[in-house]
Amino acid sequence: MEVRTDIYLGDCREELKIVPMDSVDLIFTSPPYADQRKKTYGGIHPDKYVEWFLPISEQLLRVLKPTGSFVLNIKERVVNGERSTYVMELILEMKKQGWLWTEEYIWHKKNSYPGKWPNRFRDSWERLLHFTKSKKFNMYQDKVMVPMGDWAKTRLKNLSETDKKRDESKVGSGFGKNISNWMNREVAYPTNVLHLATECNNKNHSAAFPEGLPEWFIKLFTKEGDTVLDPFMGSGTTNIVANRMKRNSIGIEIVSEYYEMVKEVIQPVELYLIDPKEKYEKTKPKRRISIR
Repeated sequence: MEVRTDIYLGDCREELKIVPMDSVDLIFTSPPYADQRKKTYGGIHPDKYVEWFLPISEQLLRVLKPTGSFVLNIKERVVNGERSTYVMELILEMKKQGWLWTEEYIWHKKNSYPGKWPNRFRDSWERLLHFTKSKKFNMYQDKVMVPMGDWAKTRLKNLSETDKKRDESKVGSGFGKNISNWMNREVAYPTNVLHLATECNNKNHSAAFPEGLPEWFIKLFTKEGDTVLDPFMGSGTTNIVANRMKRNSIGIEIVSEYYEMVKEVIQPVELYLIDPKEKYEKTKPKRRISIR
């Protein structure tokens, strides 16, 4: 299978304009959080964050396929002892752009070390907001199933009569469960909480996430040969994982140091300097990177 990785040095607000409309299957990214990474990305004040991000999300809406997904790793900023509301404000404004806020996943950082402040404790989780363009989108749920584990050994040992039939929700939601359906099964569907350790060595980047994070969502929302985009490439984790999983990928990075680092890390069969006009045409090599 032909797999292609295109990485670009520049501001994603401009570089995204050359990506064809409806061409990307999954956008997975973690932009600079408000007032953070000032030394490398300048920092965006919480009051200006939504205004800064909306032109980017507008371009992302354009390039995403109608069947695609956009997963945004983001976290609220604490300002003067109070949580900022810029993430909630961003969700509402993106909905006005045409995005559907389909789901929210939580990344639980298993190795978060202890800490406290006068009015709170250390965070050990981050948001992963799932946006789509339509209610019908590609989702391969069977690809992320997990072992049944100890829950099945105890919960399914002695089933009650209620467990053997559909138990309707008591809140009138229309949902229900039949516990007996899970007997003799080895795997189950996961929850929307991902338990992953943070990236300890940071890959020479100020905020690298673990490879398991994009890997899980690439499995869930794409198949081999699909295209994954990270407009805030950083250390290239999303692109590296996509390449390994036989997905095409596009990465955009504004910091030249990180851009050069990714060029060295990703090992294609051949390295190409390519004319932008034929950037997204089919290519012959099994593994290929284009550099712009």
